[in-house]
Amino acid sequence: MRTAVADHRRYSRPAVYLHWAIFLLVATAYLAIEIRGPKGSDSRIFWTATHLWAGVSVLILSLIRVGWRFYRTPPAPEPDNAILMVLAKATHSLLYIFIITQPILGILMINLGGHPVTLAGLGSFTVVAPHHDAGKVVKWVHETLGNVFYFVIGLHALAALFHQFIKRDNVLRRMW
Repeated sequence: MRTAVADHRRYSRPAVYLHWAIFLLVATAYLAIEIRGPKGSDSRIFWTATHLWAGVSVLILSLIRVGWRFYRTPPAPEPDNAILMVLAKATHSLLYIFIITQPILGILMINLGGHPVTLAGLGSFTVVAPHHDAGKVVKWVHETLGNVFYFVIGLHALAALFHQFIKRDNVLRRMW
């Protein structure tokens, strides 16, 4: 149920904060997994914990963001070429799917591998029982989606820069 109407030119402050917080957390998750270090090292333990914290935080904030989007209507898209509008809608849909699905896959991957998800300072939790074969499949999907989304995220960032510096329209300013 949509109750509040947004300014037609900008995203609401909570939507902007959630967007950039999720961006920072996704960047942190990617950084952590890329620099985690060799198995058994203190570095790997620290960066794996950071990756888990970032992923669970992305999931929580993403669900809040989706809820906010239903509560507060986002601004109408800037008029543009029909093909670019379809690409923008598809990219945004993929990004929403990614920021919700990827953390869930990560949680499932850990649990299916026979381990609880441990969040430093909060404890551990398990949502599914171990299943080695399913765990391997979920691990492959989680890692493959993570690699594919480097490109989707890059496309999103390039589109924002294209709008800011080539088209010089209002698209990027709406999310500041």
